[in-house]
Amino acid sequence: MAPNDLRGIIRSGLLSFPVTPFDADDRVNHAAFAAHLEWLSQTPVAGLIVAGGTGELFSLTPEEVIAVVKTAKAAQPNDPIIAGCGYGTRMAIDMAQGIEAAGGDGILLLPHYLIGAPQAGIEAHIRRVCQSTNMGVIVYNRGQSVVSAETLARLADDCPNLVGFKDGTGDIDTVKRITVHNGDRLAYIGGMPTHELFAQAYRGAGVDTYSSAVFNFVPNTALKFHAAFLAGDDATCEQMLRDFYYPFAAIRDRNTGYAVSAIKAGVALRGFDTGPVRTPLTDLSGEEREMLGALMAGYD
Repeated sequence: MAPNDLRGIIRSGLLSFPVTPFDADDRVNHAAFAAHLEWLSQTPVAGLIVAGGTGELFSLTPEEVIAVVKTAKAAQPNDPIIAGCGYGTRMAIDMAQGIEAAGGDGILLLPHYLIGAPQAGIEAHIRRVCQSTNMGVIVYNRGQSVVSAETLARLADDCPNLVGFKDGTGDIDTVKRITVHNGDRLAYIGGMPTHELFAQAYRGAGVDTYSSAVFNFVPNTALKFHAAFLAGDDATCEQMLRDFYYPFAAIRDRNTGYAVSAIKAGVALRGFDTGPVRTPLTDLSGEEREMLGALMAGYD
């Protein structure tokens, strides 16, 4: 898929990032992954971001990421498949090229590993990854990797396949500067954990779409919220926030890392074989799973 086509598709609707299932031997369970994707395909979205944050990129080997892309492409051959990509520059380049060879349509460039870096270093990192692939690249501001509006504008001028910006920092000032500086040149994606909680605030900063983690287990609910968001139906959004999203966030916030673990638990409660999260994450307790199951009972 041409990068500009991917940019247009990103703007067209909701994005989702499915979980990565593991089997009893802690290997990626490709059959379970394909089965979950097939179920999700009944409520289509603009695109899937596999092996992203919710897909436990940080726990996958590069070879596993590439294998996940192949499975996703086979399961949903007509849908754009974007894959998580990250770590140091050399590893990110290798991963990007492997993802492209596996049939991926784009990458979400997650933070580099461990250390902070100056803007010049972050810029060089993004530039080299963009230059290494023909796929569309989405830069993800999160953690220790936060690109400024000025840096991103230079990169957008120099890298034609840089098509998107995703934010997971909550820094609305920087987000607004980025959308003002770059205008229609980029697609803008909200990427806060359980972004529905922040979607209305980000809309005011020029971010008109987002990725939904809860789509993994309540896809119709996620699409209903997104439709209300697009229509400016704040009354419906706020009712859904009160009744579902804030109670879900209360479960998610009971432990560090549950932004991933709670999503995987929700998928398992839908009857899919997800296996556990990989360490250093931990799974929900039995009590917490019961709380989540009770919340899910009224939603699909």
